[in-house]
Amino acid sequence: MKIVQTSSTSAALVEFQLEKGESVRIEPGCMVYKDASINLQGKVNGGFFSAIGKAFLGGENFFTSVATAKDNGRVAIAPKGFGNIKVLNVSNGNHWYLNDGSFLACNSSVDYTSTKQKRFINSILGGTGGFFILKSKGEGELLVNGFGDLVEIELDGSQAFQIDNGHVVCWQESLDYKVEIASGLLGFRTGEGLVNTFKGKGKVIIQTRNIQSFVDILVDYIPFPKEDKK
Repeated sequence: MKIVQTSSTSAALVEFQLEKGESVRIEPGCMVYKDASINLQGKVNGGFFSAIGKAFLGGENFFTSVATAKDNGRVAIAPKGFGNIKVLNVSNGNHWYLNDGSFLACNSSVDYTSTKQKRFINSILGGTGGFFILKSKGEGELLVNGFGDLVEIELDGSQAFQIDNGHVVCWQESLDYKVEIASGLLGFRTGEGLVNTFKGKGKVIIQTRNIQSFVDILVDYIPFPKEDKK
């Protein structure tokens, strides 16, 4: 399998070039085009009980789409929103925690599962799946997507590092993290809200735009219907 990605950072597209018998799992509704030799099927996301856990505990879809090559062919996918795509290598000792909505695709040897949050405060404050969070497993390629560009930050463990909660896409399992209030009463003193504080050595993938902040901007321009006065 070969993965070819466009150079765009705001409207990225990825093409999988599959050999006969190869398959790739993709987020439902993300397929852009495919050869006739590519068979696309909707399947339960990792088994019935696993799918329930991912859907109700991890915020993912109950179903997933699997593209299988009956002969050599291509299938292309793109995120549902504006943003970039990053290909991550998954292996034993190199797994990733995924924020809600960041999963885009993976090859057949990679999966992800719901795992319990380490800290109660993360479950209450964080926007990362409530009491459960998604973690990769297996070996191969995992594709994540975010809003805006995706930036990789490598931490050397010398000090704690804080990232706005709305910008975190995924992070390596070698990092410890907790969700905290940025500053003052709910962060109002600085205009910030919640931050993820990371400690240890490892990588964090962030998105350069915050989808919630973008929605807040759009709301100001939506002409809501006026109530009829009687």
